[in-house]
Amino acid sequence: MSFRKFALSSLLLVLATCGCASRGSRGAGSAGSSEPERGNPFENVQYYINPDYVQKAEGAAAKALPADAALIRKIEAFPTAIWLDSIAKAATIGRYLDDAQQQQAKTGKPTLTVFVVYDLPNRDCSAKSSAGELKVEENGEARYKAEFIDVITAQFLAHPQQPIVAIIEPDSLANLATNLGMLKCAASQDAYMKSVAYAISKLSLPNVSIYLDAAHAGWLGWDGNRSRIVNIFKQVLLMAGGVGKIRGFATNVSNFNTLTGRDGKKLEPSDPCPDEITYVHKLGDTLNRHGIKHKRFIIDTSRNGKGGLRRRWGSWCNVKGAGLGERPGVSQESGVDAYFWVKPPGESDGVSDPTQPRFDANCQSGDSAKGAPQAGEWFDAYFQELVKNAQPPL
Repeated sequence: MSFRKFALSSLLLVLATCGCASRGSRGAGSAGSSEPERGNPFENVQYYINPDYVQKAEGAAAKALPADAALIRKIEAFPTAIWLDSIAKAATIGRYLDDAQQQQAKTGKPTLTVFVVYDLPNRDCSAKSSAGELKVEENGEARYKAEFIDVITAQFLAHPQQPIVAIIEPDSLANLATNLGMLKCAASQDAYMKSVAYAISKLSLPNVSIYLDAAHAGWLGWDGNRSRIVNIFKQVLLMAGGVGKIRGFATNVSNFNTLTGRDGKKLEPSDPCPDEITYVHKLGDTLNRHGIKHKRFIIDTSRNGKGGLRRRWGSWCNVKGAGLGERPGVSQESGVDAYFWVKPPGESDGVSDPTQPRFDANCQSGDSAKGAPQAGEWFDAYFQELVKNAQPPL
C-alpha cells in the first residue's frame, strides 16, 4: 500500500513546473452541480474501529515489554481506514458495514466507516512497490468498473443508514500531473481518468462523502503542479457529473509531511508548500480560482508526528524515525474536515529486499527503515517505533 509520493527527483519536478501542458477543463460557468452541500461527515458520529487492525496491534502488544504494550494498546481505540485494494477485498465490505451497523444500533449514534478505494488498472504507474492486480492491456478498465466499483457500490447501497467516507485512488491523478513522461503512466492516462470518474459517479450516494486524493506538499506543492492537477480534477469531475459529486480532497495519504514546520524549506526551498497545512490552503485557493469551490480536506496524520527525519523531501518509503501524528478526529484548522489515520500505522510501504518482487529502490534508501516486508504487510518493528515516537505522545 505504499505510494509514489515523489517519483521524479526534486530537480525534475522543479523543472516540470516551468511549462508542462495541462489537460482540459469544464466549460465556463458550468463546473458546478445542483447537488446540496453536505456537512462534515466526521462531526457528530462515532468512528468504526477495524477489528482486523486491532488484532494486528494486539499481536504486537503481546510481544512487547509491559510499558510498550500499554502504549500500543492505547492506539487500539483509534480508527483507521479500511483499504479496498483488490477485487477480493471489495467483496468483504459487507462484513465491516454490518459490524458498524450493530455498533450503531447499540449506541444510537451514527458510526462512520472510512474506506480507501485503491485498485486502478496499471496502479502505481510511476513505481513498483504497490503495483496492482489489473492491467490496462488486459481489459483492466472494464474489470475495475464491473468487478470492483460496482461491487463496492452495491454494498454501500445495501447499508443506506451507515455514514461512509470514500477516499478515491491515492497516487492516480497526481501521476498524470507529473509523470506522463514515463511510458506506463502515459499508457494509463485514459484509463485512470475514466476509471476515477466512474468511481466518483457511482459512489456519490446520499450516505457517502467522497474525497479525491490530491497527493501532498512534497509532490504537487509547486504552483505549476497545483495548476496542472486542478485542471485534471476539473476534467475528471466533469466526466463524473460535476464538482458537487465530491466533498473534497485527501492529502498526505501514506506520507510523512508534518502539518506545520520547515522540512520543505530546508530540503526543497523552491517548493512554496513546506508543510501540509500550507499545501491544503494553497491548493484550496487554486481550486477556487478554477471554479472548484468550497471543497474541504482530510489530512493523513498516521505517520507525520515528527519532522526533520529525511535527507530528501521526496523520500516516501518507511521513513526511519517516524511517529504517529495527530489523533483521528474533527480538525479545527480552516478548510480541513478532519485528521485521520488513512494509512494504518504498521503496514509497510514496500519491501526493502532487492531480490523480492515489486522491489523499489526508494525502499532501500538511506531514509528508509531496513527489514521491510511487501507493501501492505505488517511491519512490526516499524509499528513499535511509530508508537514510541508519537507526537503528541500517546
